[in-house]
Amino acid sequence: MRRPDVLSEALEVIKPFVRQQEGRTIIGICGPPAAGKSTLSTALAAALDGSVAVPMDGFHLSNAELDRLGLADRKGAPETFDAAGFVHLLRRLRAGEELVYAPSYSRTLHESIGGVIPVPATVRVIVVEGNYLLLDEGPWAAVRDLLDLALYLDAPDDLRQDSLVRRQLAKGLDLHDAHDWVERSDERNAAVIAGTRNRADLILTRSAS
Repeated sequence: MRRPDVLSEALEVIKPFVRQQEGRTIIGICGPPAAGKSTLSTALAAALDGSVAVPMDGFHLSNAELDRLGLADRKGAPETFDAAGFVHLLRRLRAGEELVYAPSYSRTLHESIGGVIPVPATVRVIVVEGNYLLLDEGPWAAVRDLLDLALYLDAPDDLRQDSLVRRQLAKGLDLHDAHDWVERSDERNAAVIAGTRNRADLILTRSAS
């Protein structure tokens, strides 16, 4: 696994914070598309004993439901997630239930997969990552208070956009359509997410390399 260049900086804040907490700690990693949230959350979970990473992306609505709602061309926008379901999961994790199964998202199937991340009550730290953890409207508004510590991960736009284009090419789009999707959808979402960064406890920025 590639080591994120912001991992050490994040751990310098998270480790002492966790030591001061009683019981379970839920840490949020928020940021725009392709900022590196998944890589950072996985690295943090590996570096912190007794930790599990839980992605918000497991709450993507199915492609069939997006088609029914006429939202297929906006997949990834706030309204294309089961935000209330995500909040319910966080509340169960906050309550420390004996065993909670969280969903994940497959970039191969391009669908959510339920029940693939077991979180037993013995897990001390949960690292939750996603685009809209700090959004203050609709069901999303309940998320911030369920996080003990919120980090915002940013990255240079050109770095993110290159990664996003590659992501769309891997899904089968040609270069023109890949750029169109990134500019029309991903960057529109990124602008919404950028407006939430002031609600984070710490802002991290990836290097351009």
